[in-house]
Amino acid sequence: MAQLIKLQDYISRYETDIFHYPSRFARLKKQQWESIRRFWEQNRRKEEEAFFLSEEPEEENEDKKVMQKLKSFFWRGRAEESAAVEEEEPSMFESIDIGSAANLEELKRKFLDQLFTFQMKWASSTVREKSYIDPRYFQDERLRFLMQRLPDSFLLLYEPVLQLKKAPMELDVLVLTPTEAWCLTFLEEEDQAVYIGSADHFWAKRNGKEEGRVLNPAIAVSRMEAVLKNLFQRQQLDFPIRKAIVCRNGFVDYPGAPFGLDILDSRMFSEWLARMRSMPSPLKTVQLKAAKSVLDFGQTTSIRRPEWDEDSDFLFLHETEDSED
Repeated sequence: MAQLIKLQDYISRYETDIFHYPSRFARLKKQQWESIRRFWEQNRRKEEEAFFLSEEPEEENEDKKVMQKLKSFFWRGRAEESAAVEEEEPSMFESIDIGSAANLEELKRKFLDQLFTFQMKWASSTVREKSYIDPRYFQDERLRFLMQRLPDSFLLLYEPVLQLKKAPMELDVLVLTPTEAWCLTFLEEEDQAVYIGSADHFWAKRNGKEEGRVLNPAIAVSRMEAVLKNLFQRQQLDFPIRKAIVCRNGFVDYPGAPFGLDILDSRMFSEWLARMRSMPSPLKTVQLKAAKSVLDFGQTTSIRRPEWDEDSDFLFLHETEDSED
């Protein structure tokens, strides 16, 4: 599950401490998955035993007790996490309907869907502030695909808005792997479309008998590359930058593509994704520094959480806990 460290101009927990939250997420994910899987397997064994041993009706009450324990388990905090975060994070998983999962693969899908919601919250709030997410992002297939298919050690910035030279600039998609940064732009408006690449301002598009044109996507991806180079140079970071045009549902014909520009259309994307997913490297310090160099210029629109203004005891308690975290 790639970590969504920046979404649009929303406030992000990763912005507050990029060197802390990535490892925390990986730890929480592992803990929660192991717990969910263990309790699911225990419940499945109990159901199988009940079926083969024809248990008495009163033993069905025991099954209900087990399910109640499953639900209540995810409200428990963990000693090593701060109390402020404990209130939120376990509850992100308690809504998973464990008992309805017919097999382990289905349980994994439910878990990943819940992780998506979990990450969306981290990418739009801190303990003190929050941003209002455009509902379209919860239905964004591309965003969900990238988050759920890329590894935990990948850091994702999705349509981030950066404040550069007193003017906001919205980029497309940035993926920071442990070893390099990927600038991605997408051509996916129509299924089975064929795009004819060139150095011109517009590319030709063909879909059956229909013809049209689209803005040259290489312009956007090259702009992102230039922005990253500038930000990395400011911090004296030696972090490779790659750029690619992605077309998962169509074809790109660009035999004269400039050096360093990858074309990941429907013929090449699966191979690229498999290579990314097989990357064994964990999070690296230079990767986190690269992320910070971008997040430092992120534009943020947020409001103070109401509870911080309404409850002075809440404010005092969580400020103390946050300082100890």
